[in-house]
Amino acid sequence: MSHPGVLRVGVISDTHGLLRPEAVAALRGSHRILHAGDVGRADILDSLRAIAPVHAVRGNTDGGAWAQALPLTETVEVGGALLHVLHDLHDLDLTPHAAGIAAVISGHTHRPRIEERGGILYLNPGAAGPRRFDLPVTVAHLTVSEGKVQAHLVTLLV
Repeated sequence: MSHPGVLRVGVISDTHGLLRPEAVAALRGSHRILHAGDVGRADILDSLRAIAPVHAVRGNTDGGAWAQALPLTETVEVGGALLHVLHDLHDLDLTPHAAGIAAVISGHTHRPRIEERGGILYLNPGAAGPRRFDLPVTVAHLTVSEGKVQAHLVTLLV
């Protein structure tokens, strides 16, 4: 459900060439979509753009000309909040608090996680592509209101 002044951002990562219909359904209604890398194929981003504007970063398995066009990191402003997106959190090369970042979004580990550290939200939406080990297949929603960011994980029933 949408509330006035509240923006919903869909967050997806590690599709590895597989965009599940359940992920598409979970991201519908998003004002923007962030993809934290390991996309797998350019047409996945095209499919996501049919839902909302997409900001995607390149993951360690993304290759080819289409992937070279993706940045390694991107900072996106949504509803007065700065969201910093990168694939591997270990590659974070800025101090979020000093940069005015409200949330750091990463993928890579396939492990969904929401954590707050020093007033900064750290979100890994987990992996939405092929199932790996016994890890769940997940995406996430961010809600942004008055510059404040909250995250919610969505486990896909696949």
